[in-house]
Amino acid sequence: MKRILPILLFGFLMSSALYAQRVENFELNDILTGGSFELTGHGDQKAIVVIFTSLNCPFSKLYEERIVSLHKQFSDQGVKIILVNPHYGLEEGESQDEHKERASAKGIELAFLDDSQKEVTRMFSATKLPEAVVVTPSQTGFSIVYRGAIDNNPQVASNANMKYLENALTAILNRRNPSPASSRPVGCNIKMDLR
Repeated sequence: MKRILPILLFGFLMSSALYAQRVENFELNDILTGGSFELTGHGDQKAIVVIFTSLNCPFSKLYEERIVSLHKQFSDQGVKIILVNPHYGLEEGESQDEHKERASAKGIELAFLDDSQKEVTRMFSATKLPEAVVVTPSQTGFSIVYRGAIDNNPQVASNANMKYLENALTAILNRRNPSPASSRPVGCNIKMDLR
């Protein structure tokens, strides 16, 4: 009996943790194209990477080239990367024209979504810019399998020795669970009270 109780407790904690990781569908407008992105429209992907970012955050700027590189590395393997801006249109330097200029200058060919209402930011409990959340589809819906930092060195990409997001995506493509499944994101605070 003493051995069964810890096993049951572990099972309960694991099932409740998995349940807490479920993701509801969302739909946001693409700042660059004017189109829309809906999560359920991408159930054929192996993973959807949601990166919370903005144009003004210095940490986000440091990661732009790394994000473009990850897109090039994984896009033909069934991984969809999207950028979500919770500060869009709410402060100077976050206009549609400025997004288009930055995307053109940096070669960003990703959906750049308007979350100025903070609906998706709240749903994912995102707090930092940049912060990555990896979602995978299944027959029962979408689940979070990784959340946190892109890597462990915002300042110098070549000095990052823990490439959390890249490792998580590699694990998913090899049909394994990412380990670690989370890390502490470092960056600018998401401002929840800009409206």
